[in-house]
Amino acid sequence: MQLDIDIEEWPAGEWEELVERAAQACGAIVPELANPRLCTSLLFTTDAEVHTLNREWRQRDKPTNVLSFPMLEREELLALAHDGPPEMLGDLALAYETCAREAEDKGVPLEHHATHLIVHGLLHLAGFDHETGDEDADKMEALEIAILAKLGIADPYGDRET
Repeated sequence: MQLDIDIEEWPAGEWEELVERAAQACGAIVPELANPRLCTSLLFTTDAEVHTLNREWRQRDKPTNVLSFPMLEREELLALAHDGPPEMLGDLALAYETCAREAEDKGVPLEHHATHLIVHGLLHLAGFDHETGDEDADKMEALEIAILAKLGIADPYGDRET
């Protein structure tokens, strides 16, 4: 997967490397995300910017930790050949203040929480959705846990047996 990463108003860190590792781990567990034709943009930004995007595109007048904007339907992604021109999988935006607050509340490093949110967002771009029912939520959580385990990051939900 080709990654276009833009970092605005986040503290210094190895965010680009973190995204690359997260994307590789996703591709190892969810093979359709390993397609070399895929392109994804990631914006590390502020709560204010994510609030604006959330209000404009989702009609939710508040910031959130991560937004995902898929550009392929799941069926299109699954049918995508490995040869051919680049295909835009979608865009992700992470809100610094919300991510930092959540990491602190959970007692985990910001890098681990950001990785979880990137994985969560990439799964949304791949067509997984935890809001469509308990079975879908369980499947998405299980994938997140498996991907994060490949990266040495503990189960972020803490209430599942692995």
